[in-house]
Amino acid sequence: MGSKKKSKPSRSRKKAKTSADQALALDYVRAWAQPAPPPASDSDADGFLPAQAARGGGGEVLFELHSHSNHSDGFLSPSALVERAHRNGVKVLALTDHDTMAGIPEAVSAASRFGMRIIPGVEISARYSPREVATAGENVHVLAYYGMCGPSRIDELDTMLLNIRDGRYLRAKSMLAKLNMLKVPIKWEHVTKIAGEGVAPGRLHVARAMVEAGHVENVRQAFNKYIGDDCPAYARGSEPFAETVVQLISRTGGISVLAHPWALKNPIAIIKALKVAGLNGMEVYRSDGKLDGFCELAEKYELLKLGGSDFHGRGGKDESDIGTVKLAITTLSCFLKMARPIWSCAMKDILLKFAEEPSASNLGKLVKFGRVTNFDGYSPTSTVIDAIDVCLSSWLSNDDIEDAELEELRLKLACYATKK
Repeated sequence: MGSKKKSKPSRSRKKAKTSADQALALDYVRAWAQPAPPPASDSDADGFLPAQAARGGGGEVLFELHSHSNHSDGFLSPSALVERAHRNGVKVLALTDHDTMAGIPEAVSAASRFGMRIIPGVEISARYSPREVATAGENVHVLAYYGMCGPSRIDELDTMLLNIRDGRYLRAKSMLAKLNMLKVPIKWEHVTKIAGEGVAPGRLHVARAMVEAGHVENVRQAFNKYIGDDCPAYARGSEPFAETVVQLISRTGGISVLAHPWALKNPIAIIKALKVAGLNGMEVYRSDGKLDGFCELAEKYELLKLGGSDFHGRGGKDESDIGTVKLAITTLSCFLKMARPIWSCAMKDILLKFAEEPSASNLGKLVKFGRVTNFDGYSPTSTVIDAIDVCLSSWLSNDDIEDAELEELRLKLACYATKK
């Protein structure tokens, strides 16, 4: 008798399993990205609830996880950015301006017209140094992604971001002083006009001023010759250590992701150090595909593999359009499965703090990143439960709202409210 050959699993069976996994991931992502609208209530008339898209639709759910508006160094307003993303088929948009979340409310309001979700985000400027020596190391950018309610302990995050923005003003003035010594005079008023009112000037604003003044042909030349890292007119701001940033994102209920690691001089050491600090993921996907070397690093350190267009709206042919980085549905599912429990904990923390002191001021913090249009006649004792229910309906999909733990939280909040 001849020996029997071991049967190999058929390719069709493997494909069927892959298709089943993708189908489950698609259902999970779509249920979050396009939740069914909650039942109509009296609160709708008060302007609390944003419009939401009906569940269902096509097979693709496009996330854009890295974009900028004119609240930092982007060219488009948050509303215009959302409209462009919608035209390009984006269903979920993370607005990740540099060191500010000021554009989020406008983006949320604009997105409500298209049934899109906004992930409140921010790209935080930081500094990595192997021995935490401020004069050494290199610049690092860390993306923070928060749930619909935004960050918990928001005052702590706001303080860090404000310090960074204040440092941007000092850095820009130092760069202009160095440029003047190099016989490349730029007026401060020119830079602040380009940046816009209330926007902390960044290097891109200085570069644009240099182009408009005729000192360089384009922004890239400005960076390469004058204001890029280690160039003669480069200056540092007041960036915190990267490990501190990652730890703060974790404390405030966010997901931390290392931005464009391919731009780093020493990515392996930085990834390793930030993983110890609590880093959740890193960008490995761009419009030109995934970067295999960084995929391997992400796998080695058990980090989420994400990516985005890093859209600024410059209009140049070398910039990827918003929504051009199409992440696999299984990748998005992994992202949400990690993020949602963290966001849920942040939401519970925010709601409990509000219930303990349901003032109009704290209501403003509670709905800072939502679409609230009417505070008239607000009475803390009579409106606290309505406000909480509205926030829950706005932030969560139906399966979350029915969760037993959240029902328990509602009861606890109701007890707080009745004691006031």
